[in-house]
Amino acid sequence: MLGVGALIFQDDQILLIRRGREPLKGYWSLPGGAVETGERLEDALRREVREETGLDVVPTEIAVVFERIMPDSTGRAEYHYLLIDFFCEVEGGNLAAGDDSELAEWVNCDTLDGLLLTEGTRDVIQSVRTQRPGRLTVVRP
Repeated sequence: MLGVGALIFQDDQILLIRRGREPLKGYWSLPGGAVETGERLEDALRREVREETGLDVVPTEIAVVFERIMPDSTGRAEYHYLLIDFFCEVEGGNLAAGDDSELAEWVNCDTLDGLLLTEGTRDVIQSVRTQRPGRLTVVRP
């Protein structure tokens, strides 16, 4: 499954959403979601961020490619995600949870350890927070 995620920083904060549906209901993650067939990555990102946060964003560059394989109770792959995370800038809208998110909030990057985050989210944020990557890397938890 191909997806996109938004890394939206504001000073020492990052915009996160708390998932309102399964899989991983109640976990915090980057805003984003699935790319629909025939949809360009940037268009999918804009749509997903608007649906989940109420904000209009402009993707500026690819930050990281994240691969996640989630096993079912028997150990077989149930979900296999390839997520392309973009740095984004807010250009409008009003912050409000929507679609499949329970909450959309600016979170201080130093408090991430106190949140129930989807696997790999903390690592992605920390890896790109202070320095934009010089080359594209694939992150796997």
